Amino acid sequence: MIAIRSSGGVVSPSTDIAQHPTNEGKWGLICESVPSLSSWSSVRSSMSHWLSALLVATLFWPAVAVSQNLDPNGTTPSESTKSAETSPSADVVEQPSKHVLWVIPNFRTSPPLEKYSPIRPKEKFEIAAEDSFDRGTFALAAAFAGEAQMTNATKSFGQGVEGYSRYLGTAYADFVIGNFMTEGIYPTILHQDPRYFPKLSGSRRSRLAYAIGQIFWTHKDSGGMQFNFSEWLGNSTGVAISEAYYPDNRTAGNAISKLGTQIAVDMAANIVKEFWPDIERKLSRKHKAPIADR
Repeated sequence: MIAIRSSGGVVSPSTDIAQHPTNEGKWGLICESVPSLSSWSSVRSSMSHWLSALLVATLFWPAVAVSQNLDPNGTTPSESTKSAETSPSADVVEQPSKHVLWVIPNFRTSPPLEKYSPIRPKEKFEIAAEDSFDRGTFALAAAFAGEAQMTNATKSFGQGVEGYSRYLGTAYADFVIGNFMTEGIYPTILHQDPRYFPKLSGSRRSRLAYAIGQIFWTHKDSGGMQFNFSEWLGNSTGVAISEAYYPDNRTAGNAISKLGTQIAVDMAANIVKEFWPDIERKLSRKHKAPIADR
């Protein structure tokens, strides 16, 4: 029951309130404590950001969990004891998996860097296309679309199947535009390398710092390192373009929030890519152990 305040006091549609004029102060206090529509909008926005952060956390949590079993040199204890046995294959370059966590596209990752060699613009766009039109990208878009619809992030999209299709289409567009901007267009214009070169050695802390640092620094085609303009300008451009198909919340604050979320997703993806080979080896040993005991 909402009481309406006027210049003469409190006017209530309820006869009970009219019969108890002495409750004016009480009802006025209650009305003032009821959240406004803008307050509820802020709550929904906060929920959306928290759920987005939760999705990001699920990307790198398995890598963090496995990294707890690594020794200070960045390898698992069993790998350390078997180093002598595996030394003959140390010269073999292990190609990275096409997916990390079986879902996230990993076409951007190259073998550990020994001697840098740039790639052609055509290859940069091929990486962007592979990352964009992969089944994992559709799965991620579906997850983010579900989170956005659950929090009613864009009211004009509505609910139900029709509303979800709009959320899914725009979420997938975010991924595709972001991939082509950060992996194809800007790296070609700025002569930067969009690939991720895993460290795969050293302490956990150094590897974590390295993975995060790749968001800020990248290789130039001519050699050497440079600030990762492609990452930041590419995602910023993607956010600016998305304003055309997100009719609600076209504010600078919302744009900055979306940019921060995208940077956080890319950072989490780098962390997973750095530790994913360790996860694969550990899971592979667990799978082979029961077979060996038979």
